Order: sequence, then C-alpha cells, then structure tokens
Amino acid sequence: MTSRNYIEPNILALAILEMCRMRKGQSFCPSDVVKWLYPQDWEFFLTDIRIEMMRLYKEGKVLVTQNGIPVNPDVTPIGLVRISSVPKTS
Repeated sequence: MTSRNYIEPNILALAILEMCRMRKGQSFCPSDVVKWLYPQDWEFFLTDIRIEMMRLYKEGKVLVTQNGIPVNPDVTPIGLVRISSVPKTS
C-alpha cells in the first residue's frame, strides 16, 4: 500500500478519465481529482493519484505534462504536473 488511506486504483483511474471527459481537453492537476473525490482528506491520496496517473499515461490513456512538455513515462515526475486527454489524431 502506498498511503495510510489506500483506495482502489480503479476508482482513481475512473475519476481521472471522467475528469478528462468533463474538462474537454483542458488540463488539470492530479490534486483536482482527489479534491473532487475526497474534499476533506484529499492530501492523503496524493501519492496514490500520481501512481495511477502514471499508469494511465504509460497505457496511453492520458497525457501527463510538466511546463507544457510531456514527461518521461518511465520516471515519476517531481513537482507540478498536469493531466489531460490524449490528443485525437485524424
């Protein structure tokens, strides 16, 4: 387990993907997802959300950027990152 209040990763994955749908292409912080799910205890889930974010990124389901640049999917980024939908190709 990664944090004191471990939650099922699939719930986090679903929440990330739903936020991508709701934001319609606009990026958001991983903390926005856990604040939405757990408004009073969101800080306890920051590690979990970042782990799930990177799993979805490696699977090609979301885009993770830092300063507007896609991060290396094999290295957990340090600092502020943004999540967004994968751009659609024509």
